[in-house]
Amino acid sequence: MILSAELECFIYDAQSLKEKRSVIKRITTRLHNEYNVAVSELDHQDLWQRTVIGIVTISSDRVQAERLIQQALAFIDSFPEIERAETTLDWC
Repeated sequence: MILSAELECFIYDAQSLKEKRSVIKRITTRLHNEYNVAVSELDHQDLWQRTVIGIVTISSDRVQAERLIQQALAFIDSFPEIERAETTLDWC
C-alpha cells in the first residue's frame, strides 16, 4: 500500500524565502528521520508564506500506513510556525 499526503500550509512569520526554507528544511528533515517517510516541498517554492508539502509512505498494511501518516501530520501540527490549511490523502 502506498499512501501519500499533500499538505497546503501557511508560514505566517516568514519574512523572506530564506526564513521559509529554514522552517521547511527543519520540518522535512525531522519527518524523514523520525518517521522514515519521503518528504518534499511540492509547490509555491517562490512564495514566502505558502507551501505545499508532500509525504509518502509504503507499507504492506493499510492501517500501519495510515497510522504513520497521521503521526507525521500530528508532528507537523506541533510546530507553532506552520499551519496546515488543507490536507489531501491519496492511496495508490
